[in-house]
Amino acid sequence: MEEIRKHKDLRVFKLSFEAGMEVFRMTKSFPKEETYSLKDQIRRSSRSVSGNIAEAWRKRIYPKSFVSKLNDSEGEAAETQVWLDYALECEYIEKSEHEALYDKYEHIIAMLVNMQSNPEKWSITRK
Repeated sequence: MEEIRKHKDLRVFKLSFEAGMEVFRMTKSFPKEETYSLKDQIRRSSRSVSGNIAEAWRKRIYPKSFVSKLNDSEGEAAETQVWLDYALECEYIEKSEHEALYDKYEHIIAMLVNMQSNPEKWSITRK
């Protein structure tokens, strides 16, 4: 097993960053009138998932802060799923694209919940 030294080493970070980039590429084809609404919202929430994971990693010395930031990340992932639902209903994306990304966010959420349930596994202590 690979040693985790920084947030970029976490599987959940890698997956969330990858998903955020998929969202970015996907939204390039959204209509111009969505620039400051759905397009902006889904890009922000998808990017916040990995951003909050990075913040959580730096706060792991404080278990409650660590869990709180992971919870924020989980919320952003769920928000992204809602925007994916809107994108599908507005016919901006195909059903297969929706299902693949929605499922990826389900995996991200599951990993985040697991980390929140076991913060001691990730915590560090100051000397």
